[in-house]
Amino acid sequence: MKRFSYILSLMAGFCLISFPAFAQEAAAAIAEASTAEETAPVLNGADTAWILTATALVLFMTIPGLSLFYAGLVGRKNVLSVLMHCFMITAIMSILWLVCGYSIALGDASPYWGGFGEIFAKNLTADGMSDAGLPDYLVFAFQMTFFIITPALMVGAFVERMKFSAMILFTSLWALLVYAPVCHWVWGGNGFMLDWGTKDLAGGIVVHITAGIGALAACILVGPRKGYPTAQFQPHNLPLCVTGTGMLWVGWFGFNAGSGLVADGGAAQTLVVTHISAATATIVWSLCEKVKHGKASVLGAVTGAIAGLAAITPASGDVGPMGALAIGTASGLICWFASTAVKSKFGYDDSLDVVGVHGVGGLVGTLLVAFFAAESLGGKGVISIPDAETYSMGAQFIVQLKASAITIVYTLIVSVIILYIVKAICGGSLRVTESEEEEGLDLIAHGESGYNN
Repeated sequence: MKRFSYILSLMAGFCLISFPAFAQEAAAAIAEASTAEETAPVLNGADTAWILTATALVLFMTIPGLSLFYAGLVGRKNVLSVLMHCFMITAIMSILWLVCGYSIALGDASPYWGGFGEIFAKNLTADGMSDAGLPDYLVFAFQMTFFIITPALMVGAFVERMKFSAMILFTSLWALLVYAPVCHWVWGGNGFMLDWGTKDLAGGIVVHITAGIGALAACILVGPRKGYPTAQFQPHNLPLCVTGTGMLWVGWFGFNAGSGLVADGGAAQTLVVTHISAATATIVWSLCEKVKHGKASVLGAVTGAIAGLAAITPASGDVGPMGALAIGTASGLICWFASTAVKSKFGYDDSLDVVGVHGVGGLVGTLLVAFFAAESLGGKGVISIPDAETYSMGAQFIVQLKASAITIVYTLIVSVIILYIVKAICGGSLRVTESEEEEGLDLIAHGESGYNN
């Protein structure tokens, strides 16, 4: 009995001595867990709901928006060909984005490309979340829709004459070798243009300049349509084109207002300036036609709207309504001039004005944001250049100009190389024969006709 009491006394003493240490460890563990819980990203339901909607809107821009816009502008015998181009690009780009496009564009291997660390989205999980409270899969999906529409934009430059196989090879290689690296430069977490402080909310550089320059290279190397420029190439179904334009206009709200990845007042402002720019460019393009030709055409009005939307894209997160009016006016006038006088002067057959509208429009907005982002001109005055103490129009303009120039040169060189490679793979020619072009790509490439009579 005495031995048992002695053992109990020893155990009690040990507990009294050890309790503070155990208590301290327990308190530290609780504090650590609490800190981890506080710092872990928490799902933001409102932002998630909005970006889910924006993702659907941007996909809607390609199918059916861009598809119908382009389909209405071509001849009857090529309407299915254009629809098939946009539809197949949507499917193929989705798979390429999964395989390695996402990794190259948004990985963190270096300031110049993302690497292969995220191939097949191997590090994404349903529980994964960005610091902003968005599911990682949602960011993946939202960016995928941009990867889809950018090469699809180029289709308009070489419609009615390019081989279907050549189109698939060109857009696939171009998306991986041009779009994905440029996307990383501007939007990747450690991209060198992002580090410069480049302003490009939704893709003036990443989407429109790259698509415009790639389209320019393609339409020149593929060659003009048979009979161009003397033959008249009239849109076969303008109501279809107007319908597609309306879809693009509405979808662009997701394109621009969704690119901030938040549902707040800034997104609302982005939506408003996007709309104002499109409306302004529509009016300006129509006025240009009225002065030049005496009539304002429906085709001109819808083309002007797309020009205004393309131009406001890089600036929409930084400018106010005054900036939207200015950019819309500039894009309506400059893109009209580029799509008529400049194209006629140099003789390239940019069939549906991808270069004049998207390439030129994207450049206009990318440069003008440097000025209209300033608070004195109604902008937000957000300083993006590292170590700058105040917003400087001149310094920001230099950054925008450098980023644009590098993108133009890189895109042109790589696009030309890709086109020559594709040409060699496709039997030495990027285009169908004259007789096939005469018959139409609907029957030649797909064995179907868009209309029964």
